[in-house]
Amino acid sequence: MSDLRELAMSSNAWPFDEARKLLKRFEKGAPEKGYVLFETGYGPSGLPHIGTFGEVARTSMVRHAFGILSDIPTRLLCFSDDMDGLRKVPGNLPMQEELKLDLNLPLTKVRDPFGTHNSFAEHNNARLCAFLDQYGFDYEFASSTEYYKSGRFDDMLLVALERYDAIMEIMLPTLGAERQATYSPFLPISPKTGHVLQVPLLERNVAKGTIVYQEPDGEKVELPVTGGHVKMQWKPDWALRWAALGVDYEMSGKDLTDSVTLATKICRALGKPQPLNLTYELFNDEHGKKISKSKGNGISMEEWLTYASPESLSLFMYQKPKTAKRLYFDVIPKAVDEYHQHLNAYPGQDDAQKLNNPVWHIHDGNPPASDMVVSFAMLLNLASVSSAETKEAMWGFIRKYAPEATPETHPGLDASAGYAVRYYHDFVKPAKVFRTPSEQERAALADLADRLRNWTGSLDPEELQSLVFAVGKDHEFEPLRDWFKAIYEVLLGASQGPRFGGFIALYGVDETVNLIEQGLAGELV
Repeated sequence: MSDLRELAMSSNAWPFDEARKLLKRFEKGAPEKGYVLFETGYGPSGLPHIGTFGEVARTSMVRHAFGILSDIPTRLLCFSDDMDGLRKVPGNLPMQEELKLDLNLPLTKVRDPFGTHNSFAEHNNARLCAFLDQYGFDYEFASSTEYYKSGRFDDMLLVALERYDAIMEIMLPTLGAERQATYSPFLPISPKTGHVLQVPLLERNVAKGTIVYQEPDGEKVELPVTGGHVKMQWKPDWALRWAALGVDYEMSGKDLTDSVTLATKICRALGKPQPLNLTYELFNDEHGKKISKSKGNGISMEEWLTYASPESLSLFMYQKPKTAKRLYFDVIPKAVDEYHQHLNAYPGQDDAQKLNNPVWHIHDGNPPASDMVVSFAMLLNLASVSSAETKEAMWGFIRKYAPEATPETHPGLDASAGYAVRYYHDFVKPAKVFRTPSEQERAALADLADRLRNWTGSLDPEELQSLVFAVGKDHEFEPLRDWFKAIYEVLLGASQGPRFGGFIALYGVDETVNLIEQGLAGELV
């Protein structure tokens, strides 16, 4: 461990960089609570989306890196702000009219439009936990409603009541004049309607631990700030959570930069240090627009896992967290192949290089061997030309290419074959555009078919690639990439494709000759 720790102290992988920053906080020893607390936050006003997964995955990577650098125990708390009021109905939900009747209720009191749980928050929390459990994250789930009602925030809520003026001095300058007139960091839960009320305070009694406000019907009501009778506005709520629980590390999106600044000031006003924060860039959809839970744009966690492994998703999350990235279906094949490229490189790397390899962080320092003897991009092209409807059909070709491979010995490849069939039919097939060859291309393709008919060499991809290359040179394609582009557009219906020698080895020499004949006859157009 000492050698590993020494290497980790100098690793330039971003999780180690974050872990080293956090470690500086504990140069004098472990925190009083006895552990370092990592937290992620989730607002269950919409269905869980892929950004939520990314936050947990990235935080887990930093937590694991910290565990290499330090012997201080750690915990990861996934906190759901499920006591927040439903302010608007997300447009991607069923039962729109019924849900409008539940506006302003805490999310744990809003009906579940899917009919599977006691509330909308419970449904969304269950979906989130099921996914995180499926992936194997080591975390503890926390419900805002449970924490407020059980009294776990009571002591800090009384401190917030005492330091009300300091909190207001922080918040009011950030608000417009109209909002300033009605703002209070405490949101009463109406004993009459159950609504989370955004109303000004008429009185506060620090000695009694109560506030007084006016109900919409005019009645004055006194409530204790403890026991789940109120919740905090979200920025003070975030600070309250940090202060009450002793959160040491939490990352958040760039859109929350100002919120982090305010919550930091409030946390200090409550007498506690703020956590270390990493600000990550946001995901955009294919049009460059921010992914939104309420709009339902972008890719959901379930959608990614329909077409690729969770490990490929973790790689996408690992890469450059401070750089904005477009997250849409076209990125999936690249992520799959890059993940396996990193896996294949890992065994030959020295210890320092291994710590900089994304798969070390994805797999908590123990990455498996890749069993992808065929790339995902190649599987997609195979699905295309073979019109494969099932992964079993794909295996007919894979076995010829790699006789030692079976679904049992290569489960990752088996799963990827199934993913490729689904991805091809849903995304590649609808976008395919075949064309007829030019005279130069027709002559070259006919020549390639002739040479393949007479091929007596092995099915080595490099030998076959050299053959294809030689045909292009002999027919004077300049630049030579125009020859390969012609192959892809005439035979595969796309402007880009795999190394064609590898494709021939996988698909078969005779099968490739037949494909060329179809392209020359115009049967693919």
